[in-house]
Amino acid sequence: MNQTDSRARSTLIVGTRGSQLAIWQAEWVQRQLKALAPDISVILKRIQTSGDKIQDVPLAKIGGKGLFVKEIEEALLRQDIDLAVHSMKDVPSELPEGLEIVCVPEREDPRDALIAHEGHILATLPVGARVGTSSLRRQAQLLHARPDLEIAMLRGNVDTRLRKVREGHYDAIILAASGLKRLGWDQEVTEYLSVDVSVPAIGQGSLGLEGRKDDIWVRDLVGQFEHRSTRIAVTAERALLAGLEGGCQVPIAGYATIHGDTLTLVGLVASLDGKRYIRQVLSGPNGEAASIGTRVAEQLLDGGAKPILQEIYGMA
Repeated sequence: MNQTDSRARSTLIVGTRGSQLAIWQAEWVQRQLKALAPDISVILKRIQTSGDKIQDVPLAKIGGKGLFVKEIEEALLRQDIDLAVHSMKDVPSELPEGLEIVCVPEREDPRDALIAHEGHILATLPVGARVGTSSLRRQAQLLHARPDLEIAMLRGNVDTRLRKVREGHYDAIILAASGLKRLGWDQEVTEYLSVDVSVPAIGQGSLGLEGRKDDIWVRDLVGQFEHRSTRIAVTAERALLAGLEGGCQVPIAGYATIHGDTLTLVGLVASLDGKRYIRQVLSGPNGEAASIGTRVAEQLLDGGAKPILQEIYGMA
């Protein structure tokens, strides 16, 4: 059948990474689809991505753009799958020709969460405490707040990371609150970091459902659980990312909030040691989300972000 045909199909194949969190997210989408269209068979297809294959190297060293989505997007373009479920923070600002984000569901908690070996919060961690994270964004902001900390690389599934801190390999680790809440492990959290201390990653806590532009049937179906304010916020954040030409694994942060008809976007670029820390905030109408993101990017670049990013891209 031609994919542009909008008549109902009996089967929908959803592509996902194979991690525990990715499967949870894909199964959540599967449940929403089954509720909307009980007659459709929704099949999950696990696809291993480049980012999943490489576990012993910091992601920034292997090129951050698209590491967790490229193979899934290729499957979409080949029509091996009909829909891709991504963590939005893994999705580069530019999508391949012919693909689009067809649905942005309601966002989960966007904050970073601290899990400490002995129940500490960030302020009470001992001097020189060893904190695990694979995120340059988290590293830069942690060192800005606590220059004495030792930041150590941490990769692997959420359960692996939690085990490592329980066993004392790290004094603390930082994970996305959204993943912990989705998997039912939020009782492990010793502190939710304020967005003033740790500005979240672009799109953190939100999902991006990606499909083919010409597949009207899929777009109409999944569009039924689109969350408008999350889409607007993420649009501003991703415009910021695009304006900085940033990959997913550089110390760029952006978080948009919406109050009534007004969107407020916080943007941040920091050096890896946290000493250079450039932050901008801009508010405007919801309808100007993309241009607000672009303007915050310009303000950051004008404020000194450009040499920081050039240094980091040169190292990666």
